[in-house]
Formats: sequence, C-alpha cells, structure tokens
Amino acid sequence: MHLKPAAPPSLLRGAAYLRDLTSAVASAQRRVRLTALTVSRDALTSDLIDALIDAAARGVDVRVSADVFTYTAGSASMVGGAMPSRRRTSAAALDRDLRGAGGTMRWLGRETGLPFRGRTHTKLTVVDDVAWSFGGVNMDDPGVTNVDYMLRVEDAALADSLSSLHDAIAAEAPRERMPAQVLDHAVGRVLIDGGRPGESAIYAAALAWARRAESVLHVSQYCPTGPLGREVARRADGLWFNRPRQAAFANATLIASSMATTGHRTRYRREPYLHAKALVFTMPDGERVAITGSHNFVAAGVRLGTREIALETRDPHVIDQIERFHTEHVRAGARAPHTHGV
Repeated sequence: MHLKPAAPPSLLRGAAYLRDLTSAVASAQRRVRLTALTVSRDALTSDLIDALIDAAARGVDVRVSADVFTYTAGSASMVGGAMPSRRRTSAAALDRDLRGAGGTMRWLGRETGLPFRGRTHTKLTVVDDVAWSFGGVNMDDPGVTNVDYMLRVEDAALADSLSSLHDAIAAEAPRERMPAQVLDHAVGRVLIDGGRPGESAIYAAALAWARRAESVLHVSQYCPTGPLGREVARRADGLWFNRPRQAAFANATLIASSMATTGHRTRYRREPYLHAKALVFTMPDGERVAITGSHNFVAAGVRLGTREIALETRDPHVIDQIERFHTEHVRAGARAPHTHGV
C-alpha cells in the first residue's frame, strides 16, 4: 500500500516548472534525473543547465537523458526556428560540461529513420524525493513557452520509480525497447510505453475508458486518430488541438493529413502553440478519470514505437487542475463546436 504524497500534486505551467526545478536542483542533496525529447541550453534554460552542472560538481548524482532528436534536422522542422547546427553545438557543449563536472549525459535513439520511430518522448524529472512528470514540457525555449504543464508530486516511492525508469531507458541499446508497464502509486496508475511498435499501455487504457465514458474532455498537440480518436470525438464537446498553420512544416503536415483522414476539426483558437496532452473521462455515474502525460493520443506513435509516460488518476484535486488549465489556457476564445466529423 502506497503512502499519500507529502503534498497534493501541483500542476505547473512551463515557466513555473522550470523555476521550481532550477531551485530544487540548486539545493539537491542526493540525485537528479531528467529525461525529455529535447534538452538544450537556451535563454530560458541556461540557469537550469548551470544548476545541473553545479550539482554534479558538488557530488550530486546527476543524470540527464535526451533524444538525439534534440539536434537533428528533424528537430528544426518539428519545433521550428532552430537550426540543426546550432542545436548540435549546444548539445555537444552540454555533454562536455556536464560530464566534466562528474554528471552523466546520455543521448538516446538514432539520427536516421522516420522522425517518430523509436523516439523517447517521455518527460520526467526527479530531484531527491520530488518528481515532475505527466506533462509534455521539453527543456528548451519552445518547450517552456508552449501551452503545456507538468505535475509536481512529492512522493519518495514515485520518485524512486521514475528514477529507475530514467536509468533503465538510458541503459538500453539503441534498438532495444522495454515492454509496456503499469505501476500502481498513491497518485494513480503510472502508464509506461517502452517503445515496442504496436504496444501502448497508454493508448489501450485511454481507449478502454473512452468506450465507457459518457463525456470526454480532449486536449492534445495533434488531431486524435485511430479507434481512440473515433471514441473521443463521439463523446467530446469538441476537440482541442493545434490548427495546421500554427505548426512547423512536419507537424502541420501531420495535423492536416489527420484532419483530412478523420474529418475531425479543432475548437482551439488561441495563438500560442498547444503542447499539453490530457483526457478527462466522465462516467455515467459522475466519476471522473484523467489520463495526462506525454502521449498525444495518435495511433501513428503506437505503430512506430515511441517511449511515453502518463498518469491515470481519479484524484479530484489533479483532475480539477487539468480542467481549470483547459478553461484558462485552452478554451479561452473558442467558438461554438463544429459538428462536422465529430
């Protein structure tokens, strides 16, 4: 039986997460673990990078893992603006400085192949006995400024589990993939996709809940696809994902093609890029269940094998925060729902 977290989980927007994490790393005593798709030293993240290097230099066990997507050409087409050569130079400097201070830097995946195949899309951070995860914030300027969040959980058992997950991912060879996992914790079930093509604990759990739900709140970077997309669209008061014109070329192409294939439309009308990913299911008896994390609820990521993490929770405190985030940062300015294809 898991003890309750030391404090209720808190939903933190990107900038607040970065500030909180930087402060925690500056006072870390034992361990730091960080996994994200992209990690780089930018104007917004430089203080965190300095804190990581300083912590390693004073003897804290600092381990950072990021996908090579951080500095590939695909990264520029997906996040927009950043040139691959500049990101590669920044990544090399981060690697050198962190290792030089006694920390560990691990680059995951391969530079060649399809942009989504075998990527580590998982986002998690651990400092001593505090964990931040179950959101989509990457550690670079675009990641911090997107419409996104992370959940902060003060729970030693969860921190141990996520620390072990970080280390297991970092230890895998490029072609290895762990099986999907489900871990029970006080805050809910932690759903882990290990990156095996066609296998997703997150997508499967979301589909099962969607089929039982009376209504669904949907938020994602992308248009939902596959069986889950159809079930969610039937039960949602509109879908909330980016319009193609808001995205860089590769993402815009994916969104536009998914919309053309499914007939789904988006109600999201704000200009900031939406990067959060959450589903809130309301059951016929009024019970609410949420799935929140790094998974975008698209079938392509499942087929290609992407490492992901999510939380399935019934905690009303967490769900209230997700719904408030949607109201304040996603729904604002929306038009009435478009019924075509939904």
